[in-house]
Amino acid sequence: MTEREPRIYFPDPLRAEGRYTLTGDQHHYLTRVLRLKAGSGLTVFDGSGGEYPAVIEEVQRTSSTLRTGEFRDTANESPLSLRLAQGVGRGERTDIAIQKAVELGVTSIVPLLTQRGVVRLDPSRATRRLAHWQGIVVHACQQCGRNRIPPLHPIVALDDWLRDYRSDGLDLILDPDGAGGIGERDYDGGTITVLVGPEGGFDEAERDAAVAAGFRRVSLGPRILRTETAAIAAVTAIQSRWGDL
Repeated sequence: MTEREPRIYFPDPLRAEGRYTLTGDQHHYLTRVLRLKAGSGLTVFDGSGGEYPAVIEEVQRTSSTLRTGEFRDTANESPLSLRLAQGVGRGERTDIAIQKAVELGVTSIVPLLTQRGVVRLDPSRATRRLAHWQGIVVHACQQCGRNRIPPLHPIVALDDWLRDYRSDGLDLILDPDGAGGIGERDYDGGTITVLVGPEGGFDEAERDAAVAAGFRRVSLGPRILRTETAAIAAVTAIQSRWGDL
């Protein structure tokens, strides 16, 4: 079995036969984590679609230099426009939900603060958490072969988000008491939005507000799933029903 070539996200626009310098976290990941050296081959992408083969030309103590080859119009995106609206949980639960949702093809992510969520974030902590999740999004794209970085929206309170929400497709809220599953819903196009609660789920007022905003209550079956498991299961079910799984 051929070893897979490493993939690196480069945040600036790339072009064929270009020479680029990596520093900071990118250089560390390239040389310390992947342990690549001068002459090593890899793939680079800038998040706008497609990718470039590249070769490392030089490795110094604080930077690496690489040269790109010809553009490859590789498309690994889902045909669905799929938004994950995820209640923020504690520990690694939201990290896992975001990571796996990106691998499964979501096209945007909205982190939400809810009444039963145990996480309370001041502006400074919210900024750090968002930067942490952005890193997870990028690394998930590097791992799974996606060449477009799905947008990660700012953290927002569920009530505020629902107040301004405008539907543009199929809107689903996960609810253990929901009538029917995801596969029983009709989908006529547009963005599919799946709303997932934190550890404690949504309270009654939040569920009512979501339904008033157009969300349909759906169940994932008779078992109560953890928030990260629910997000993964819902995205998988949606991609299996209407996407590319």
